[in-house]
Amino acid sequence: MKIVFLSLGKTNEKYLIEGISLYQNRLKHYTSFEMIEIPNIKKSKNLTKLELMKKEGDLILKNVQNSDHLVLLDEKGKEYNSTKFSEKIQNWMLSGKKRIVFVIGGSYGFSNAVYQRGNEKISLSKMTFSHQMVRLFFLEQLYRGYSILNNQPYHHE
Repeated sequence: MKIVFLSLGKTNEKYLIEGISLYQNRLKHYTSFEMIEIPNIKKSKNLTKLELMKKEGDLILKNVQNSDHLVLLDEKGKEYNSTKFSEKIQNWMLSGKKRIVFVIGGSYGFSNAVYQRGNEKISLSKMTFSHQMVRLFFLEQLYRGYSILNNQPYHHE
């Protein structure tokens, strides 16, 4: 199973880039992993909220294949603790899914087209985090999930 992680915009904080790189490298021991940063829309200040969401949605959907299982990281999604999330990963693996695509939307969320295409929504927290921090938090949780499945001593209960 391949994991693809889509996000809009670049990560530009050095400490976040280092953390993201750390977890990307750790994940490679467990799964095929690819992170895709979709460039920000140019002249986005000239667009309405809906126009921006549509353009961002179009860019997201260009990176999604018909057979992909698309998981939206969304504040209205289902919350999991780390153990339950590891079970979710295992269920995806056992179901034979070839590619799981996780995506972070833009600052206004996802377009209707992305919501319609999405297979499920997951929330990392009821709190709001910057998009750059969410990248690091999600990768850490993905790594934690795989470490739980592989009985590694990373996670403690």
